[in-house]
Amino acid sequence: MPPISPHFLELFDAAGHPRGVLISPELWAKCQEAVLPELQKALYVLDPACRPEPEVRPEPIAEWETLLAYWDFTYPPAYDVHCDCCGAQTEDWRADEPRVFRLRNANLGGLVTFQCAACKALVLKKHFKKHLTVECKPYIDKG
Repeated sequence: MPPISPHFLELFDAAGHPRGVLISPELWAKCQEAVLPELQKALYVLDPACRPEPEVRPEPIAEWETLLAYWDFTYPPAYDVHCDCCGAQTEDWRADEPRVFRLRNANLGGLVTFQCAACKALVLKKHFKKHLTVECKPYIDKG
């Protein structure tokens, strides 16, 4: 690329360190379609906060209610949730607005999962006939 062009200019600070690139609207119009997806990928790696929030699925409340309707465990259902990763907790996840924990899954086998709103960790409540176990798995970004 030529060092001087009205369409492309590399910017440097006083010490000669690269600071950025300035391109003309005409050059951007010609390369935007090919370049923008790669720029966004690189930007999301350098600055994850720029990532758009994924679409939030509705909580599967009907599955939770089905589990409660067929509840045959020897103990009452527990509504408290605690995140071992960041320390967030609630006495009743259903009553929180905004949610401290979002219900992600509930099934008749007794597995109920929540996602922590603070650190996105997964909290698994495994209901067995006579006892309950709780696990907390830290969030892993797959992007």
